[in-house]
Amino acid sequence: MNLNLAVLIDGDNIPSAHIKEMLEEIAKYGNPTIKRIYGDWTKPSLGKWKQLLLENAITPIQQYGYTTGKNSTDSAMIIDAMDILYSEKVNGFCLVSSDSDFTRLATRLREAGMQVIGIGEKKTPNPFIAACDKFIYIEILKTQKEKSEGIDEKESEKNVVDKITRKEINLIATTISDLSDEDGWAFLGDVGSLLQKKQPNFDSRNYGFEKLTPLIKAIGEFELDQRESTKSRHKLIYVKNKEKAKPNPPRPPQPHRK
Repeated sequence: MNLNLAVLIDGDNIPSAHIKEMLEEIAKYGNPTIKRIYGDWTKPSLGKWKQLLLENAITPIQQYGYTTGKNSTDSAMIIDAMDILYSEKVNGFCLVSSDSDFTRLATRLREAGMQVIGIGEKKTPNPFIAACDKFIYIEILKTQKEKSEGIDEKESEKNVVDKITRKEINLIATTISDLSDEDGWAFLGDVGSLLQKKQPNFDSRNYGFEKLTPLIKAIGEFELDQRESTKSRHKLIYVKNKEKAKPNPPRPPQPHRK
């Protein structure tokens, strides 16, 4: 099912430089039927957004900062989200912010059966990430833009690509075990879906790989198998945990010879 998405952007909290890449990413998951951005447009700091809003058909929502130290933009965005929810015009939301204040909103929308995608910077607090079905880092979209513009791949990745740790490798291994058949094989598509549910910000691009398959290959601790599909020309990829070599049993003590 192609989701109709409401895209709500926290203009005070998100850089304008990569809005095109963000919208291209969002289009992978559904049709952005509502696109709104919230902020105090009288502030010079939001000036960079203005031309981009026209180019990308995003509706600006004016919200004055009534009180020093309080974020009125957050409140306006949350109220709008609930109005959209009750209008029943969409079946998913994309919340673009790095602010943990939207954690409860994401949770509430999911309780109502909405698909919730988060987009923010790597500084985003984990509670907001965990409250989403999927969370995408802006830094990864920046890297993809730089690659498309011909910037040196190593230069574009050195500050944003993480090294995969034993924690993530163990997560993959456990997920394969959760889905495996009696021979230990699991369909890689199902593995990817379950990884996303367990850890919403799990994305092979975070580690420098466009897809999950090359990431799995690079780790070197898993076996891959391509199988013919009866329904399409595309081959199905299955994965299993490699069996670890068992240590040789200790030799029994030899009788002492006189």
